[in-house]
Amino acid sequence: MRLFASIAFRHLEILIKTTLPLSPSRRHLPSVGILTRSMCNTAPVAKERQLQIGSNVVHFVEAGKGERGVILLPGALGTAWTDFKPQIERLPELLPQHRVIAWDPPGYGKSRPPDKEFPVDFYERDAAAAGTLMQQLGFERYSVLGWSDGGITGLILAASQPKRVDKLVIWGSNSYISDTEAKIYEDIRDVQKWSARMREPMERVYGVEGFPKLWSAWVDGLIRIYQERKGDICNEKLKHITAPTLIVHGAKDPMIVPEHPTRLPGRQHNIHLRYADEFNEIVAKFLRDQRT
Repeated sequence: MRLFASIAFRHLEILIKTTLPLSPSRRHLPSVGILTRSMCNTAPVAKERQLQIGSNVVHFVEAGKGERGVILLPGALGTAWTDFKPQIERLPELLPQHRVIAWDPPGYGKSRPPDKEFPVDFYERDAAAAGTLMQQLGFERYSVLGWSDGGITGLILAASQPKRVDKLVIWGSNSYISDTEAKIYEDIRDVQKWSARMREPMERVYGVEGFPKLWSAWVDGLIRIYQERKGDICNEKLKHITAPTLIVHGAKDPMIVPEHPTRLPGRQHNIHLRYADEFNEIVAKFLRDQRT
């Protein structure tokens, strides 16, 4: 099994709709990749900070000393440390010209209270908050790395603020919700049906009682989008993206742009954790490339 990384510049609507609805592992656990999330919260090169963004105090991790910015956007209920430990620790060395920013989105992790709410536009709200965070940190332009839900946030950010997003990397994300996915979300609502190993990382962050409530609220949010927007998360926005875009996904996913692939072993939804070194090298090369 292999993974493909392909560079797409325009026509993202066709590319993403074809390649990203369901990766093989996402069929069982969409957007989260809980199984191998990390709970480590320290790294020698990183520091943790907070900034007021609207009505929320947003917690983020900062690593590296470069002048260029890159923000890491985690998956559903994810945080900087649960979802991006290998990137926080290793990307600064690969990207000495960049400063790596990994956040806990408003309502997640240490960016609480309050807990997150999930109205039909919650992805748009996260995209706006992420853009504001980067502006407050002094970045007029920056790159975006988004996994799963964070990939959706990244797509919306790049579409809504095209002059600010320099490059975009997304993986494990979808731009719309299919009938099959809506059923999957309902099937995984009850976390008591999950194994203890799958639950424990998020229980450590949100508590044994808090995690099921927040997860169920997230499912409600996705079903709300499915019902009120006919499943369109951000599909109609993709035509506004102008940033060079790197899309990484499993080889068994349908692929509309197969030429010039970069291949890695594996097929997991959380490829950046399972194959961190290879993933980091691919991303760093893309961000360093002056031709894109």
